[in-house]
Amino acid sequence: MLLERETELSVVAGALRRAGAGNGSLLVITGPLGNGKTELTHAVAELAGARGAAPAAKVVQASGALLEQDFAFGVVRQLFEPALAAAPAETRQRWLGHAAGFARLAFADDSPPTEGRTPAAVAQAVLQGLQALAANMSADQPLLIVVDDLQWVDAPSLRWFGYLVKRLDRLAVTVVVSVREGDPRSEQPLIAEITGSATRTLRPRPLSPAATGELVREQFGEPGEEEFVAAVHEIAGGNPMFLMSILLNMQVGRRRPVAGEIENARMLGPSMFRDRLVACLRSQPKPIRQFANAMALLGEHAELELIGRLARLDAVGCTEAVRVLDRLGLLAEGPVPRYIHLTVQDAVEESMTVEERARVHISAAKLLHGCGYPAEQVAAHLLAVTAPQDSWAIEVLRSAAHTALRRGAPEVAARYLRRALVDSSSDGEDRAMLLVDLATAERGFDPPASVRHISQAVPLLTTAKDRAAAVVRIAPSVLNAAPLPVGDLVRQVAAELGDPDRLNGQERELALRLEARLRYTGQEDPAQLAEAVDRLLAMGPAPGTSTGSERELLAVLLYAAMMSQKLPAPEIVKRANRVLEREPATASHVHTALPLLVSTLAAADSVKIVSSWLDIALEQAQRQQATVGSTWIYAEQALVLLCSGNIGKARARGIEALELVDAEWVEATTLASSALTTIAMDANDAELARWLLDRNGERSGRTQYGVAHHAMHQLLSGLVLAVDGEPNVALEYLHDAGQWLERAGWHNPAVYPWRGWAAAVHRQAGDHVASAELVEEETARALAWGAPAAAGRALRGQAALHRGARAIELLGDAVDLLRTSCDRLELAKALAQLGSRFQERGDASAADGLLRESRALALACEAGPLVELAAPESPSVPVAVGGAQQAALTKTELRVAGMAAAGGTNQEIADVLGVSLRAVEKHLTNSYRKLAVPGRAGLAAALGKRQ
Repeated sequence: MLLERETELSVVAGALRRAGAGNGSLLVITGPLGNGKTELTHAVAELAGARGAAPAAKVVQASGALLEQDFAFGVVRQLFEPALAAAPAETRQRWLGHAAGFARLAFADDSPPTEGRTPAAVAQAVLQGLQALAANMSADQPLLIVVDDLQWVDAPSLRWFGYLVKRLDRLAVTVVVSVREGDPRSEQPLIAEITGSATRTLRPRPLSPAATGELVREQFGEPGEEEFVAAVHEIAGGNPMFLMSILLNMQVGRRRPVAGEIENARMLGPSMFRDRLVACLRSQPKPIRQFANAMALLGEHAELELIGRLARLDAVGCTEAVRVLDRLGLLAEGPVPRYIHLTVQDAVEESMTVEERARVHISAAKLLHGCGYPAEQVAAHLLAVTAPQDSWAIEVLRSAAHTALRRGAPEVAARYLRRALVDSSSDGEDRAMLLVDLATAERGFDPPASVRHISQAVPLLTTAKDRAAAVVRIAPSVLNAAPLPVGDLVRQVAAELGDPDRLNGQERELALRLEARLRYTGQEDPAQLAEAVDRLLAMGPAPGTSTGSERELLAVLLYAAMMSQKLPAPEIVKRANRVLEREPATASHVHTALPLLVSTLAAADSVKIVSSWLDIALEQAQRQQATVGSTWIYAEQALVLLCSGNIGKARARGIEALELVDAEWVEATTLASSALTTIAMDANDAELARWLLDRNGERSGRTQYGVAHHAMHQLLSGLVLAVDGEPNVALEYLHDAGQWLERAGWHNPAVYPWRGWAAAVHRQAGDHVASAELVEEETARALAWGAPAAAGRALRGQAALHRGARAIELLGDAVDLLRTSCDRLELAKALAQLGSRFQERGDASAADGLLRESRALALACEAGPLVELAAPESPSVPVAVGGAQQAALTKTELRVAGMAAAGGTNQEIADVLGVSLRAVEKHLTNSYRKLAVPGRAGLAAALGKRQ
């Protein structure tokens, strides 16, 4: 009986009418435990599906279940499988036609082939296929999707709901879901995202006293006494579930709804109901208990025959069990037996002993397996027991893991596989294969565990090919941080398999991937970099890119050629883009060597294609909740945004990546830190430099963090010292960073332009000769590299050494180059400097146009202050890293500089002025630049001269 829900049902009816016009919507039913959400969802389904309903809709409904949360796409299957099974063959074929074909992957084993597709690409195809299925079904008739207990829905189904609800405005689909308030699972990001997209949120109100009276009459078959009705309404607070708990409990105790039973009613809340129900069930005959237990553990969608088989009852016994449970008031109306409320089902499970529950779960798993049920449905029962099982359980769990992984649920797959390891041998090949599968699932969210499990698996495998297939599951990015035996293991397996150029088929593919991993670990060895370049040149100008293994190896070789600057940028870009054009954009690329390709194209100033490629990959990673994938892609995007001149967005992305990254994901840390280091160095951002040193500084001494982290540590330390007025000490750090980079064979100035940064500090220290030497060398290398951004940047630096016509000529060349660059910020800086030089020469008309264009670009890049720093650069005055010419101090800069000259610390100044430390540092940096002083020591004298 559904009472006082007319408002909610009318909202649903309105949504269905809009869906009939092709405008779908999402309705969320929410509220605390027991406020009638489940009954309302059932009523919604009945309303839309009733004969003669206006408008008529095709209804599919499902409910989440705690036990089935590990069953990937379990709720999606509840929704669509009955409709597909009932549809005529022609209709079913049309619904699953074209793009909807990949929806089959979520349903059964007769799914389309997925060879050549990564798990991430398959997961994306499934989401699109399910949306296409919903669209095809709604083209025949408006579709109503009803889901109860969204907080218990499996993660892959939730991802699809999140995908679908963003696209409802183009579909004749109405989605109605219920979510329980107060349940921690309701706070999951995916659920928050779904409910946040709601067209309307419905919160059923507590029942009125009149409705309470109606329920009492329905339950007892007689009207309750007025005093009794008022009392139970007060006790339950109008909560339908609490009210029903009281009334059911009274029925079990054979009590009547009279005033004399009010005190008893006060004692009969939900907890008391469970206790009494448990006692009642335990007093029932064994066949009744067996049936009740089987029904509870199989779930509400189990058929009567299946429940009977699990309970070991014949048809007569099942009929009697249903009769008894119904007489107790525990069953809901309907053709399939199900408990009237989840509270009842919980109480039944509570009535079972631990041993009894485990025994029924095992029996259920064997029964479902023998009847051909999906592996994940069987595995859900196996996860509920800890006792070792036979080999059949391993196969079921492994099959369930493969299905979960194929559908984009790696953490679910890992749970199945860890459970399967309990049943495997301690040293057999069956265990090795389980460990490899587990490692494949784990690399998406726990890379160190993935490496550990591969290392455990390899010694158990008997052939070189199998060992190679296992080792290539290790993501190259974790090899440099892995224990030394792991690197030795890769070399050993590669040697066993042999030279890839002498192999064919799958063995060649494996050998190429192993070679890519070995060369990946040699990035800091000049000899290995040179060998990699020789290998690249031996492949010719158009190396093969038809297979994933060829593309992965090319990514490593092109990176080596870029870092060592053995090939010019245009040649590298041509080959790198051929790889990118053939490589699908997926979240799983982070588990290969392909992130090196992003770094290579960024250094070569060619990021337009890779930018959109990463956007697609990130969308997929976020849908799959792939933590490693999202973090890596954030780091890649930070680098690409920086190379496009979007410095504000690059900074935000880089910080976001570092805040998400795990300490063990070294390469992702390096990539994000590299982008942020460049931002800090270019902007004289001492606060960002200090934050990076605090975040990553302690790692610089650890060998596994290598050249990049040490170099960045030294560069950032040098920046902080230069800003603090200690240029000579700063230079020691900057030159040490350069020596590390050069010793590693990393000669490319587009990656770490340390000479330009050091040259600015030499000017700050008054050593213009050393500054000029560094700038000349930087310019020669940048021009040889041939990337417009690096060359334009170097020419800007060289122009700072000259005056007059030569400076204008150099800056004109820089502007011409940078107009072909992706880096709008570098162009803005060059335009600002060129405009400034024209101003010095008195050519106001030429200067104004250049400066206006510079300011417009700077604003678009969120980097106005950086361009202001660049514009007045002149070789005649000492400057800080960014460069400056004497200019008037602002009122705030004058006040900050005066307080600093008087001996105030940065923190004291910030406290007095009510600003941040960063603001104080910025004003002091600008003051040093404008006053042409190296630091605090020169402030007092310089300010005295200006008074």
